[in-house]
Amino acid sequence: MTDRNYRTALVTGASRGIGAAISRRLAAGGLTVYGVARSAEALTQLEREIGPAFIPVPGDVCDLPALLKALPTSDIDVLVNNAGAIASVRPLTQQDAAETARTVALNLTAPILLMQALLPGMIARGRGHVFNLTSTAARGVLPGTVTYSACKAAITQAGHVLRYELAGTGVRLTDIAPARVKTDIYLESFGRDKSGLEEKLFTGYRVLTPQDVADALWAALSMPPHVDLSEIVITSTDQAAGGQRFEKG
Repeated sequence: MTDRNYRTALVTGASRGIGAAISRRLAAGGLTVYGVARSAEALTQLEREIGPAFIPVPGDVCDLPALLKALPTSDIDVLVNNAGAIASVRPLTQQDAAETARTVALNLTAPILLMQALLPGMIARGRGHVFNLTSTAARGVLPGTVTYSACKAAITQAGHVLRYELAGTGVRLTDIAPARVKTDIYLESFGRDKSGLEEKLFTGYRVLTPQDVADALWAALSMPPHVDLSEIVITSTDQAAGGQRFEKG
């Protein structure tokens, strides 16, 4: 258990990748984890693996009223805004308006609305920790990701302002910005060609794993009450932050 005696966590995008790794780590640390994802089947599989400490909450983070209604409790101590996606990697002028709107709704609007909904309870209890999973794309140039990168930069700036508003409340906020992580976030942009994705981005590279991100989150959560690891940038030893350089190991 952490020094802050946190009891419950809400993890979005919990069914796979980073979200699943974070859910496992939080549950192993003694928290009850409410895992949100659109795939009820994937959540059920994770529940079988983790056990009763993991409670599946099938739903879409972009439909906040339905999501809050589905939650068995509103007393969430730890919010992990992890859900996110890159629909395609191509110039903005080659994307359509619907794709841009979906990217903003998932990567920017949904996490802000969740914070707006859950922070009052944390403030009232005098404890809480919000984690926003952003990206080194918020700071560096990752070609073909104009909208996604803008959303991640916006969430980072929102964190700066929120820390000012939360000072003295006992609620902490951490921005975790990973570089390349071995997940399926780029799968849609590769036409769901998993082998092509593997060959292009991961084969021969020492990339981060979801567990690396989960361990960093747990380290921040476990700090003494007066310490907030407000921003964490995680890269592979072989990658320069922002993706401009990545040497094969």
